[in-house]
Amino acid sequence: MQGHGYAPPPPQPPSTGVLVLLRVIFVALAFLSIGFLAWAAPLRAAIVTRRPAEWWFFGGSVTVLGICFALFSTDHTDDFSSANGNLGMSMLLLNAVACVAYYLYADIRHFHRLRQAYAGQVRLGPGYAYPQPVSPFTATTAPSRPSTPQPPYVPAPMPHVPAPQPHVPAPPQRPAPTHIEQVRAELDELSDYLRQHDGRHDGRHDGHEGGR
Repeated sequence: MQGHGYAPPPPQPPSTGVLVLLRVIFVALAFLSIGFLAWAAPLRAAIVTRRPAEWWFFGGSVTVLGICFALFSTDHTDDFSSANGNLGMSMLLLNAVACVAYYLYADIRHFHRLRQAYAGQVRLGPGYAYPQPVSPFTATTAPSRPSTPQPPYVPAPMPHVPAPQPHVPAPPQRPAPTHIEQVRAELDELSDYLRQHDGRHDGRHDGHEGGR
């Protein structure tokens, strides 16, 4: 059993110096030819980006160039000083400016996106976005481990939370006897003791007199 092969990585964009040199060449070609070769810039953008919008712009620039040639063919002066000649020359220069501006915009945007995609692919590595080939030796000879059945999941019982008991106020405690009550109790005990002692003494005294 064979796996998928390596997919081709995105192409590395040209260096900045090469891109700048190409842009200067196509811009100079459009203006030095007075607009007659301005169609080369959008053609370059259409070939590089392969987008329908660039191809439509290239077709429009060629159409404008054909209209200019038609206007020049009706001008019989040597310096295109007639109305048709002036209109054709104006359209030719404006077409050159539009072709150069759109070419620079499309070319810079395309290579900026291409450079970002290439940088992201290099940062992720070749094995992240593209599948790795499966070795036949590993696929055929590597023993497969039986899968261990997992026990069914049993939810843990919820801990029993006792219901809150109603708050019962504690019985009021009797206040401790004050110092005055303690002294009074001691005086009562002392008076009882003296009373008992006096009663015993009187009884002995009376018995002693009766014996005499």
